[in-house]
Amino acid sequence: MSQTFEFYDARAKEAAADAEKAQLENVRDRHLRAEKTWRGLAEQARRVATDRAKAERERADRRAAEAALAEEAKEAVTS
Repeated sequence: MSQTFEFYDARAKEAAADAEKAQLENVRDRHLRAEKTWRGLAEQARRVATDRAKAERERADRRAAEAALAEEAKEAVTS
């Protein structure tokens, strides 16, 4: 199951808020490390979504070009 940027971003914000509230330094550090990890995952999810959208556009363009070529070949044969 893949998570979205929004999911990871929300977890990062929660970790940052927990770090702000932490009274103990080691607890604050743990939350800050968690925030850093969640932010990294959020950015990775954003890149994956962007790359998938780009790949889908490229596939759609390629399918459209192939369909146009097939139509041209069909018209050439019937002419």
